[in-house]
Amino acid sequence: MINAILKKGKEIAIQRKHPWIFSGAIDVMDPCHSGDLVKVLDSNRQFCAIGHVGDGSIAVRILSFEDREINAHFWESKLQECIEVRTSLGLGLENQTNAFRLVHGEGDGLPGLIIDIYSKHAVIQTHSDGMYQHLDDISNALNTVFEDKLESIYSKSKAALHDTTIEDEFLKGTAESTVALENGMKMKVNWVNGQKTGFFIDQRENRDLLRHYSKGKSVLNTFAYTGGFSVAALIGGATKVVSVDISKVATDLCTENTLLNGVDENHESITADVLQYLTEEKTMYDIVVLDPPAFAKSIKKKHSATMGYKRLNAMGLKRVNKGGLLFTFSCSQVIDETLFLNTLTAAAIEVGRSCRILHRLSQGPDHPVNIFHPEGHYLKGLVLMVY
Repeated sequence: MINAILKKGKEIAIQRKHPWIFSGAIDVMDPCHSGDLVKVLDSNRQFCAIGHVGDGSIAVRILSFEDREINAHFWESKLQECIEVRTSLGLGLENQTNAFRLVHGEGDGLPGLIIDIYSKHAVIQTHSDGMYQHLDDISNALNTVFEDKLESIYSKSKAALHDTTIEDEFLKGTAESTVALENGMKMKVNWVNGQKTGFFIDQRENRDLLRHYSKGKSVLNTFAYTGGFSVAALIGGATKVVSVDISKVATDLCTENTLLNGVDENHESITADVLQYLTEEKTMYDIVVLDPPAFAKSIKKKHSATMGYKRLNAMGLKRVNKGGLLFTFSCSQVIDETLFLNTLTAAAIEVGRSCRILHRLSQGPDHPVNIFHPEGHYLKGLVLMVY
């Protein structure tokens, strides 16, 4: 294992348990490649942490603040700990919710690693070279901690790593899709062809909240993808749900999911650009859901993203009946809660609508935020009552 020596005083960040070491904090590092394991020492050559070497501004992603071997026992113990957390949340292979995030990167002490479970299938997504190089170790540990109950394990890291030299691949089994459960709601998930790992698990509690409000209501679900919010609203008793997404594959699967749950009668899928649809279609709804993809994936896009959120929410507010609700979200990490709220305020002023904030929403508890790494809080949401 190579060594990296910190500049004097830079060990303070590690003492605060932040899981990243930036390149400016490194004094000397042995010759290495991105993804190598590295032992981090302070300026007095005392042990600080073990992690993976990165090739960007984040020089090291920390795996352990203890001097230990990164071996099979390490991976098994970390994944077992993650299972115990999810079990305490009522999530599991045999439960009414068997679609859940098992590992959420820094939130679970494993920077650069995402593992989502869909029934008896696992999807691994690595966001660092180091984690990608441990794929076999992670797959073996998954088989061990789930006692060989997993039918397939799929590695889906090509897009996340922006690496054209690697391929997404099955590490176990060949199943490309399944019907998973979320609070008893059936959702078909395809991890090979779907976005991200196949489904947006982080909205589980927020979909359940929409279900609570939907009885007797008309609902417009934009950026609907495969219809999680749509099915939840229909199960909750919505009299009409319109799902809009630019992807025909997504809207077809959205329709299929309403059929799976026997709630297709009051549903319509529309394949269209959401902004164009909101501009041209003037129908009013009791509830409007705005759940767009990230408008900003870097700090450079922050201003344009803010303008985009303002425009989208102004359009959405215009489509809400008086006394109705707007469920609105941002998954852009660089847009914090205060900026998101200020943007919504500007949109409401622009269109002349008064609003009450009923709920402030976030990602589900299986997407935990490490208290020492607040950057892990990415999903912001508001439920507004609109007048």
